This record gives sequence, structure tokens and C-alpha cells, in this order.
Amino acid sequence: MNNPQGKHNAGYPTARKIRRTCSMELYRTAKRLKIWIAPDKLEAAEKLYYKKVIGNLIWISERQSNRKELADWWAEQVCPEIAELWEVDAARLEQAFRASFGG
Repeated sequence: MNNPQGKHNAGYPTARKIRRTCSMELYRTAKRLKIWIAPDKLEAAEKLYYKKVIGNLIWISERQSNRKELADWWAEQVCPEIAELWEVDAARLEQAFRASFGG
């Protein structure tokens, strides 16, 4: 019955948790941009971000405690596509993400 890995190291997060986390991170980023983003564009960005996280889940899970490295990954792999989708400057979007994410 006991988890041999320990309470806090229970493996990979569920798909639901990943989806909710991606949604929350983008919501916080959008708030820091202080611009209105259409709900359909926000939803499209969430789907894009979710797919990128799922595709790199092992790498992300291994670095879950290193916010800076995760923020660097986001800036390189996710930010340009979301910036284009939301029609915002990529550098400004990256800065807003880092401010909300803590990396």
C-alpha cells in the first residue's frame, strides 16, 4: 500500500493537472501583459502549450525544481508561436511569462 518512491515523488503528473497548469500559467502571463486576448486565441495557446509540454514531459519532469531552466525552455520552444498567435512582441511575452512563472 505504501508508495516506495515517497509521497512527493509519485511519478508524472496527470494529463488533467498538466492542462490546468498550462492554462493557469498562460492566464497569469496574459494578465501581466495587461492586454485583452480573445478567448479563442487563449484556448489555442493553451492547446499549443499543452502539446509542447506533453511532448517534452520527461525532460520537464526531470527539471521540475529548476524554474529558470523551464522558463528558458518555454522562451525557446513555446514563446515564439504564442507571440505570433496573440500578436504581441515575443520579448515582452517572455518577460511577462518569467515574471509570472518565477524563472
